[in-house]
Amino acid sequence: MIMRLAIFIIFLISNIFAAEAYEYKWERGESFLTFLERKSLPLSLYYDLSKEDKELVEEIYSGVRIYELRSEDSGDIEQVLIPINDEMQIHLYKDIDSNFVFDLIPISYTSYIDSLAINIERSPYQDVLEVSGNMLLATEIVNAFKGSVDFRRDIQKGDKFALMFEQKVRLGKSFSIPKITASLLETNKKENYIFLHEDGRYYNEAGKEIENFLLKNPLNYTRISSKFSKKRWHPVLKKYRAHLGVDFAAPRGTPIKAAGRGKVSFVGNKGGYGKTVIIQHQDGYRTLYAHMKGYARGIKRGKTVKQGQTVGYVGNTGLSTGPHLHLGLYKNNRAIDPLKTVKVTTKTLNGDDKKRFDKLVSNYKNSLVDVIAKNSLPRKLEEMDYLVKFQNNNDREDKTK
Repeated sequence: MIMRLAIFIIFLISNIFAAEAYEYKWERGESFLTFLERKSLPLSLYYDLSKEDKELVEEIYSGVRIYELRSEDSGDIEQVLIPINDEMQIHLYKDIDSNFVFDLIPISYTSYIDSLAINIERSPYQDVLEVSGNMLLATEIVNAFKGSVDFRRDIQKGDKFALMFEQKVRLGKSFSIPKITASLLETNKKENYIFLHEDGRYYNEAGKEIENFLLKNPLNYTRISSKFSKKRWHPVLKKYRAHLGVDFAAPRGTPIKAAGRGKVSFVGNKGGYGKTVIIQHQDGYRTLYAHMKGYARGIKRGKTVKQGQTVGYVGNTGLSTGPHLHLGLYKNNRAIDPLKTVKVTTKTLNGDDKKRFDKLVSNYKNSLVDVIAKNSLPRKLEEMDYLVKFQNNNDREDKTK
């Protein structure tokens, strides 16, 4: 396990050749197979994958940063790192026999706590983006407050805004969506708070959940055959496995309904997912429905669908061992657990949960007072060069052991 956690460091500093590391973004419309073809890498890296891993490589999203290590002498690719979520990444590397190997390893990152306090000049989104340079942070602020504040009607110039957040960093750059832990937005002399509770949901000062997105169960199912998992160490296979969605077992032909209102962004075959429909919702949410038998009449790209509208039917297409629906839920391209978002009512904290929350609120309020008093501004991460050279003569470790 320790060796696997060190692989990322090995990627940067340990190679028998002088090497060059390149960074680039995953292209829109690229599949793992076409990537291998374009890079002249063995296609067996895809064809030899298990059913689960073939589905997993479908999760690579456009725009994600890829890191590639090449031999400085020959220019040949030695290793590649491809993130599939904010916890796990694909690692392609040459073993001691110079054969390429596919592996899944944890992403190595650091994180820091930061804060900011500003007076609104234009809008929370624009002002936060200007002082932080972090578009994901600005977007997350809008999403977090959307259920409690009308930004177009309630916000005025001079309103106070403060927040505390946690940011992950990978190779000197912000990585993944920032986690807002506490925030205060003053509108018309009214204080609007949001706090992140231990259950991963946002609540107001009174302990009532702030609803941002209502996801409805997409079908009548017989059982959940596979749950969501970002990173799980398989004790038998001795490797990491991930399942970025929930599998609902149901009879073939069972109607599949849109979990929320949105616009269809994809209809067609999607590798291991088989016949698939993807719907783009508000606030950066996206749902994926896979292994369908077929699509409902009129379902095509660009069509707006209502919550509960039938979009397809349960099937067994793609890499599937039986009829079921694979439901994926994403927020700003980050896979999240649908079962934690499927709900029909907001939650209000009570009992011991409320006592712990009240103590959390008290601590965060005191911290926000300090943030405002100091006029805190967040750090701006410096961009790294796209070409970085590493040189080391140590022998490469055999990762196949």
